[in-house]
Amino acid sequence: MNQTGKFCPGAGEVRYLTSLLAGAVLLPVTGGVWAAEQPGGDAAETTTVTTTTATASGGDGSRLDTITVEGNRLYDMLPSEQTGGYGVDAATVGTKTPAALRDIPQSISVVTREAIEDQNFDTLDQMARRTPGVRVLSNDDGRSSIYSRGYEYDEYNIDGLPSPMSSITGSVPSLSSVDRVELMRGPSGLFNSTSEMGGIVNLVRKRPTYDFQGHVTGRYGSWDQRYIETDLSGPINADGSVRGRLVIDNSDTNGFVDHNDNERNNFYGALDIDLDDATTLSLAFLRQSKDITVNNGVPTDTNGNLLDIRRSKFFGADWNSFDSQSNDWIAELTHRFDNGGYGRVAARYSNRNADYNYIFGGSTGINADNEISVAGTGAHIDQQSVSADASYSQPFELMGNTSEFVVGTDYKRYELENEASRSQNVYGEQGAIGFVDADGFAGLPYRDLLQQGRNGAGGFRYNDDRTTLEEYGLYTKLTFRPIQDLALIGGGRVSAYNARANDRVAGETDSRSDDAKFTPYAGLVYDLDSHHSLYASYSEVFNPQTSLVGDAGNRELLKPREGQQYETGIKGSYFNGDLNARLSAFRMYDENRAASTPDGDTVSSGKTRIQGAELELTGSITDQWDVIAGYTYLDTEVKDGDEEATFLLMPNNMVNLWTQYGFEGGVLDGFRIGGGVTAMDGFHSSQGVEAPGYAVVDAMVGYDFTRNLSGQLNFNNILDKKYYDRVGSFGTFNMYGAPSNVVASLRYDF
Repeated sequence: MNQTGKFCPGAGEVRYLTSLLAGAVLLPVTGGVWAAEQPGGDAAETTTVTTTTATASGGDGSRLDTITVEGNRLYDMLPSEQTGGYGVDAATVGTKTPAALRDIPQSISVVTREAIEDQNFDTLDQMARRTPGVRVLSNDDGRSSIYSRGYEYDEYNIDGLPSPMSSITGSVPSLSSVDRVELMRGPSGLFNSTSEMGGIVNLVRKRPTYDFQGHVTGRYGSWDQRYIETDLSGPINADGSVRGRLVIDNSDTNGFVDHNDNERNNFYGALDIDLDDATTLSLAFLRQSKDITVNNGVPTDTNGNLLDIRRSKFFGADWNSFDSQSNDWIAELTHRFDNGGYGRVAARYSNRNADYNYIFGGSTGINADNEISVAGTGAHIDQQSVSADASYSQPFELMGNTSEFVVGTDYKRYELENEASRSQNVYGEQGAIGFVDADGFAGLPYRDLLQQGRNGAGGFRYNDDRTTLEEYGLYTKLTFRPIQDLALIGGGRVSAYNARANDRVAGETDSRSDDAKFTPYAGLVYDLDSHHSLYASYSEVFNPQTSLVGDAGNRELLKPREGQQYETGIKGSYFNGDLNARLSAFRMYDENRAASTPDGDTVSSGKTRIQGAELELTGSITDQWDVIAGYTYLDTEVKDGDEEATFLLMPNNMVNLWTQYGFEGGVLDGFRIGGGVTAMDGFHSSQGVEAPGYAVVDAMVGYDFTRNLSGQLNFNNILDKKYYDRVGSFGTFNMYGAPSNVVASLRYDF
């Protein structure tokens, strides 16, 4: 460990990293020679390998014993908008190249384009609320926190390239440019060692198509919800070697809470250019913007009891504001080698900025005179990130079965500038709490909260932080099949990182670095029969942290978090891979996680043990019947540390169900009906605010008027259940779920 912050590997580490890099270069070459030497293989002509992993199932759902393909057919995985339905038989999250879901020894969920559209999901947090095993701590759409297995997803990938994601920066993405969303549960340190313990979110982009296609979608619903989307795709030149795609959308709503306007605008443009028959260059640009009148929830009474008040009541000023914009530039070069290998080099640059200024209920709660103190916060945030990845994958034949290796290197750099100010007593006099009428929030006078912090106003906590995280990595993974029914998966990653934090107010700076951090990975998959596989895996992560802790004048960076997960389970694949099932059990250990105390300080939460079980069924039972269903059990125990610093908003039990059926023939021909339930038991916050469990029922009906024109009605919370879906402190983050509402939509396909 180098505490100076200098990125200076020693001679031994240099030799080690150099050897790995040499292996990364030589393995593709030797893999090609190896494949060429197999019977029937001629590298100068067409190299074929006999493979089972490249073929998930036969037409009757059974696994094929042998099939001859050029490389892995999953390298050309079709988009979900083309295959349709709710099921896919493969994913790319945590694997670099597509792998059959049954061959990935961890928990994976994939939400397809059709599932996104059936339920009107515009943002990732909207989708996550109805995804099995995922918990959303609600805020404004596009600003919520998304959790899995007790941990927040703090990054999201676009085609495997990461960038930070957080509610405070409003960087939760919209989904109009996305073909499908892949979610991995639990750590995946092999390909992303500094990721969160909860797992990885990967957005797979919509790609330009060889044939012209397009659609226009419009929606209108309760609280003046409006949405319009245009999506055009097709060839640009005569032979189709250059293809383009353009997606533009706008959404706007007044929200069910008074004054809680929320407008989002998104632009996505992409080009795919075939440089030759085996090489494709892809370029893309994505811009997302948000303009929100912030709602931070309702307060409790002075004893921390939740109130039964009007759900539309707004505890904020009509000048509450949040504005953000993000830009992503993506470039990717892929090549399919004659020996069946697949190479990819890709990079993503992102910049984000956010400005917010808003007030909300103070820490006192509402007293018997219907009065409350007022808290507030303001900030300016700039964030830049760069990520790059180069990988090579090669199937090869050994011992009569097909195995595969992946080798690669990646890089990422995150920079954050965060100037913020916060007060628990915005309208109070010096040394005295200021109370206001709880019914008069909206008309409270304007305050520039960030400027007041800059000016040193009494009662304001002001910070101006600069943080940087930089990481290089080399990784390799081998999937080896000694017998046809058994896959042994092993891999390792060597990472070098440098983390640096600068508190410009206190004038304190610290850094940590490591020049050869090793992260192992191991798993196995055993096929019980043509439909079921047993699996087990062990995975690790380490996560450098950028929080300064300790006494003033002597603060230092928290040690990196270190975590492990043990997971085992059984997976099923039915109907030619269209329907996938999973039953899993897991145990995770986490040390040194940064946690915030009620007074705003940062501490280490010590050692935490989380364990649980998940059951999930996703996909298409028939061509007309789709389903997403899941149950999650989660149990958390603090083994060493302050329990009050642990986030406690995860319920022990969660249930998600959504299904839809489309009629063909007869009097109901063209109709689609759907419905679902989202339910969980009680939960509480670290400040002792408790919420009871709830169950919410949704429904949908659609009709295809013509081959090109379809309509849909979505009925949300049809029983008008009044419930809290998040709790926080006495003053804020106690969030009501949305009342009963309806949204009507029309779509025209060109």
